Amino acid sequence: MGTRVAARQLLRWTVRKASSSSAFRSLFQPRYIRCSLLCSSTSQSPLQSAQRSHELSPPPAEPATELSLHSLLDMGFTDTQAQQMYDTLSKITRRSAAKHALSTLTALLVLGLNPSTVLKLLEKCPELYTVKESQLQQRIGNLRKLGLGEGSLQRLVAYYPPLLTVPVKTVKHVVVFLREKCLFTIQQVTDILRDSPAIVVENLDHLEYKFQYVYFRMGVKQAEMVKSRLFRFTLDEVRHRHCFLERRGLYQTPDKKGQTTIINPKLDSVLSVDQDTFLAHVAMASSEEYDVFKRLMAREWQEEELRRGSIEADGDDDAEEDEEDEETGGKSGYRKRRKK
Repeated sequence: MGTRVAARQLLRWTVRKASSSSAFRSLFQPRYIRCSLLCSSTSQSPLQSAQRSHELSPPPAEPATELSLHSLLDMGFTDTQAQQMYDTLSKITRRSAAKHALSTLTALLVLGLNPSTVLKLLEKCPELYTVKESQLQQRIGNLRKLGLGEGSLQRLVAYYPPLLTVPVKTVKHVVVFLREKCLFTIQQVTDILRDSPAIVVENLDHLEYKFQYVYFRMGVKQAEMVKSRLFRFTLDEVRHRHCFLERRGLYQTPDKKGQTTIINPKLDSVLSVDQDTFLAHVAMASSEEYDVFKRLMAREWQEEELRRGSIEADGDDDAEEDEEDEETGGKSGYRKRRKK
């Protein structure tokens, strides 16, 4: 329904633009005027005729790619919204923003978003002004192919507009990673993109480490990860709550058979609740205890990273020494063989 309304508004605006153009007016030019121009041109010299036609030629029409307050009002924006959007666009100094602004608005309205939502969306992500219409259409089409249908797609774009600034190739890489490295099903990948769209701009190495931590360290399977919206949370948030429960004896890493001596809380109840609920109903601890624990954990992780870094540095030095010994040993052995 929203798509049809937006299409009618755009069609009405296009007709108005066309009716104001010189080509449209020439169709309804009186016959006697065209005849007089034709007759006068036959009695004049070529130079005079050229001058005369130059004087009578109408000024060039305003290009349809230009964004004006009038065009914004024709698209369905209110006076306040149109002025606000026009002021925002005038502050963007990049030429590409002004060039693609009209096509961006057209694509978003045709998608089915109402003018109020479009305004909020562009306030969150003004980078969308610089995206070409062809790129927007490709990215929207790719999201549809991934299973995001009408309704879900509009809500997703309104919730996380930077998604439309991400190239199709990048989104495909993330989808392949989730399917092949994490073994999520196609439907689970669609759910992840709908619930955690920021995953498309996250570092894949960090994503892999987070997945492996939850899968091996916590013993959680893919279906529960999707249900708890795991990828909305940072690795530190996951580790803080998991380790806090583990230190208090309320969480166990499953053995090779996936069994534990206690019943671990569900990942959804660990992550998808606010801190007060987590402490009161899951960890059964005070906020002071949790704050002290997080400070201690931050110190432990920092020391562990420093220790790991020093080990790696020592390993590199040893490797360089071994290479030097091999080189010198090889040369001395060659010399000894030559003496014999």
